[in-house]
Amino acid sequence: MAGLLARLGDPQIGRHLLRDEGEDVVDEVRHHWVSYVRPGLEGALGVLLVLSLPWWWVDLAWLPLLVSWVLLARAAWGALAAHRDRFVITNMRVFRVHGVLSTHLSTMPLSRILDISVVKPLTGRVLGYGHFVFESAAQEQGLRDVRFVARPDERDLTIQRVVQRAGLRSPRH
Repeated sequence: MAGLLARLGDPQIGRHLLRDEGEDVVDEVRHHWVSYVRPGLEGALGVLLVLSLPWWWVDLAWLPLLVSWVLLARAAWGALAAHRDRFVITNMRVFRVHGVLSTHLSTMPLSRILDISVVKPLTGRVLGYGHFVFESAAQEQGLRDVRFVARPDERDLTIQRVVQRAGLRSPRH
């Protein structure tokens, strides 16, 4: 059972790399901790409902039990989805792997990146996260918005450095 849970939690980034072509991971971006707040609150509410069962009438106890199971299932699903959602910067491309039961892979070569916008809402500025908005020639929807990126300015500079080293943009004089 532990092996199954470990496998469900690991998006297996390595299988998506072009190792024969010399592709290396520069940065693997996981979600910022704030993306786990909603699942955590739902899970806590589900546990509180279970703990409140002794104070419910026996005839109505099924209702909070049912609601608590739904909340706990939503919390587990949300936390697993956030954990499996990875944005990867390599020396050749950027890609995103996400999904719980099925895996979705979106990829964009570095040469297709036209512009990266970093959006930091007020809470993001305070807590240290932001969102990337990619503009590309193909407008691939799977990579257009990458949300809850920790240290977004640092990650943006990493992408800019990789693009520069790949020789896709001329240096400014």
